[in-house]
Formats: sequence, C-alpha cells, structure tokens
Amino acid sequence: MGSVYSVGQINSYIKNMFQQDFLLNRVYIKGEVSNCKYHTSGHIYFSLKDETGAISCILFASARKGLAFRMENGQRVVVFGSISVYERDGSYQLYAKEIRLDGLGVLYERFEALRQELEEMGMFAPEYKQPIPAHVRRLGVVTAPTGAAVRDIIHVAKRRNPYVQIILYPARVQGDGAAESIIKGIQMLDSAGVDVIIAGRGGGSIEDLWAFNEEAVARAIFECATPVISAVGHETDTTIADFAADLRAPTPSAGAEMAVEEIASTEALLENYREALELRMGTKLEDARQKFAQYTMGLRLHSPKHLIREKNQQLMQTEEKMELLMQAKLENSRHRLFVYIEKMKGLSPLEKLAQGYAVVTGSTGGRITSVEQAKRGELLKVYVTDGCIEARAENMILQTNKPGKKEN
Repeated sequence: MGSVYSVGQINSYIKNMFQQDFLLNRVYIKGEVSNCKYHTSGHIYFSLKDETGAISCILFASARKGLAFRMENGQRVVVFGSISVYERDGSYQLYAKEIRLDGLGVLYERFEALRQELEEMGMFAPEYKQPIPAHVRRLGVVTAPTGAAVRDIIHVAKRRNPYVQIILYPARVQGDGAAESIIKGIQMLDSAGVDVIIAGRGGGSIEDLWAFNEEAVARAIFECATPVISAVGHETDTTIADFAADLRAPTPSAGAEMAVEEIASTEALLENYREALELRMGTKLEDARQKFAQYTMGLRLHSPKHLIREKNQQLMQTEEKMELLMQAKLENSRHRLFVYIEKMKGLSPLEKLAQGYAVVTGSTGGRITSVEQAKRGELLKVYVTDGCIEARAENMILQTNKPGKKEN
C-alpha cells in the first residue's frame, strides 16, 4: 500500500496547485447569475452558469465598493477574480474581485458610475431645482422634429392652452452628434427667453436613449437658467437627464401636461376669484355706506347749520314762552289795574261829581266839608262835573241827625 494522506492534506495540496496556476489567479468568467444571496455580513454568494455547467462564487464585503449595480438572478455578467479551494468543504469556487454587466450591462455600469459621480458633485440636489412656472406663455421643446414625441407634446399643450406659443428646436436625439445637438437646443432656447423647456424623446433601447445619459447633456441642463423638464422614453425609462432636470416627466405627453396649465381650470379659478372679489367688494361697499351714513348723521348733528337751527328753535320756543308769560303778566296787571281803577273810581271826586255830588271851596281855596267851615256871606265855589259855580253862603243848615248842633 502506498502513502495515505488525510483529507485536509489533499485539500491543502489541491489549493496550493490552484494558487500556483497563473491563469486561475487572474481569470475572467462570464455567465448568468443564479442563487444570488446577500449575506448579513455584507458578502454576496452566487453562482455563474451557462448551458454547460456552473461554478460557485463569492464577493467579499471589502470588494463590494466597485460594484455599480445590485446583483439579481438572471443577469449576464463578467466576473474577474481567482479560483481557489475552500478547504473545509473540499470545493473550489471563484473569489470575485470585480463584477460588471455583460453587453448592455456595460452601458448600465457606465450609467450608474456617472449617476453616482454627478450625485456626489451635488448636481441632483433638490436645492438646485427650479420651480416650473404656473402659467407658461412660451414653451421651448428640444426633440426630434418628426415622431410621436413632438406630436404628443404639441397636441397636449394646445389642448390644455390654445394660446401657448411653442418653439421647437429640431434636435438629433439618437446616434452620432445627438448629445451636441441636444445641448445646443437647450442653450438656444434658454437664450430665447422661453418660460420652460421640455427636452425628451420617445421610448427605445438603452442605446437609443444614451444621448440623454451623457455628462455634457446633464451639465447643460444643470447650468440652464430656464426650468427644464426631462421627458425621455416611457415611464420605466430613466436617464441621467431625468436626475439633472428640474422636473422629470414619465413621458413626453406627461411633460406637456406638467409644463402647460389647463386654461379651463385657470378660467374657473379666475371666476372663483372674481366672485369672491365681488362678494368682498359688496361687503366693503355696504360697510362704507353704513359708515358714510353714520358720519353724515354725525356731521348733521354737529354742523354749525344744525346747531344754529337748533338754537333758533330753542329761541323760538323761549320767545313763545316769554310771550305767554308776558301775556299772562299783562293780563294779571290788567286785572289788577282794573281793580285799582274800580277802587279809584270809588274814591275819585269826579266820579262823585258825575253822580250829582259837588265839591265846595271857600274863598281861601280850602275845601269845605262842613257848614261850620263856611261863613255867612262868604264867596264859595261849587265844582260840578262840567264846571264851577260861584255862590255866596247865605244860610248854613246843620243836619238834624247830628245831636248837639243847632241851626244859626
């Protein structure tokens, strides 16, 4: 019997053979990803297979920095690494160092690398995004002059607002010179003073849309002073231009809807504003009328004319009161005068004379009220109502009803 080796010795020997093989230390293998698993440790375990077989692979967490996409089953990839033996299981596997997508995957890898680079530079930051004007009068469009995209944009824009002016820059959107044509269109429309720019095209493969993934196009959008809407492809298509633009539209038609406000809704809004304004103006005018009436009433109450009229009224009332008082006073005085007159009549000599009585005065002028005051032969004057009678006293006769007196 020959030499007997342990399992570990054989596995170690085989591993050493793999490590000494230059080809197996730097090998590129392409195939389809299967059994892909992201471990909590950060390692990625997967298999590469083709129609003839499969090989186990591992990408350590330390090597994931260079991976520009998320690995999924079914992807066609090219893996660079080394093949070695895992001694514990006695199996060999590919220790991956770099992984890139095969074919179209190369473009996607370039897309992810550029997206990550521009994002780190801040070109996709929200604070640099410009708002889209609410009411666009001049719409700039950078797209191919023929095709569904330009027709959709014009149709939607005119349907929403027939008064909007559309300025089209006929650009190449695919093939050689497409990026330069798109950049020139953005720059020319920016200098033309349009309100917003739509840059886009219809759907297609990643190669067809690649002009909108160029860094120069992204920079032209970022540096444009006019707000830019990116409307490239279908809803599932995403380009670098979408990240750099101020607003991303899933389709060219949607870009036109985002750029152009529907005039019917604007008119309805203006009508609501008009009604609200009329209502508020009516309320304001009514308040002003009430205040004016109050101020007018206040002015009337405090105006000199009103005060004069009020004073005149008071004066007239006072005058009437004075007249009434004076009439009452006069009436009272008249009544008292009448009483006095009546009293005076009773005391008046003339009144007595009118009643048949007379006043007799002696020669000295004194009034004679008694026979004892007269002397026989004295010249007397007898005053009656209409004159004076001169008489001479002959006899003095005393009244018989006075006792103690006797006739001379």
